[in-house]
Amino acid sequence: MTGFGKAEIQFENRNYILELRSLNSKGLELSCRLPAQFREIELHLKKIIGESLKRGKVDLSLNFENIDQPNARNINLAAVNQYIEQLSKIQDADRLELLKIAIKLPDTLKTEINDIDDKEIKTIEDLLRKALISLNEFRSHEGASLEEDFKIRLINLQTLIDQINKEDPERIEKIENKLKASLEELQIEIDQNRFEQELIYYIEKYDITEEKVRLSNHIEYFTNTMENPSSSGKKLGFIAQEMGREINTIGSKANHAGLQKIVIQMKDELEKIKEQLLNVL
Repeated sequence: MTGFGKAEIQFENRNYILELRSLNSKGLELSCRLPAQFREIELHLKKIIGESLKRGKVDLSLNFENIDQPNARNINLAAVNQYIEQLSKIQDADRLELLKIAIKLPDTLKTEINDIDDKEIKTIEDLLRKALISLNEFRSHEGASLEEDFKIRLINLQTLIDQINKEDPERIEKIENKLKASLEELQIEIDQNRFEQELIYYIEKYDITEEKVRLSNHIEYFTNTMENPSSSGKKLGFIAQEMGREINTIGSKANHAGLQKIVIQMKDELEKIKEQLLNVL
């Protein structure tokens, strides 16, 4: 959701510059910095932004400069005279000296504010829409980069699942051998059929076949959701949560040093995916 958009236009004797900046946010947060004469259309500009952007912390900044002449500031004569009168009561001094002090005090200079007309409002609207196009293009380029990163992370996760599939038979065999060795140390007679039944029950508690299948399905679902042109950031976030649950369950059932190392790698890849999902609408 991070992005930047800028548009510039000349209208009559002014040059307008409008900038949009967006950062990550769960909802849409808008703030505007506008010249005083444009405050009356702030809500209207926010509405236009809301129609184009669904999420993000968006800052709008609008500035203008006069082309023919600089922005002139007028002297507030009433304020200056009042300051001089008050200063003269404090210190008996030459009026010119008091003027030098008064002119530096607040509200002695004021900028002439002219009302805006419909043509100027339409110009600002067009400028905003151009900046929104620029910002959305910026977001699209970032989205393409994120998509490539997601694909790499998902391939890494599937590769780690394949590694688990190779390690798993050895893990089950070690569990069986460990149980048999423990019983042999006891040096007691056992019912072999009962032992086999208990062994199957015990190994089923450590079986991770369902978790591996579900995790692979989530990876495929994540990939398919990415290809959907509509906004899907929240949906991808839910899928990532489900992926995390399966990885955690595999880790809790692993009972094997090799599998635990793979699970740690999986968590690392998934964490990187979750971090980048904050940038997806």
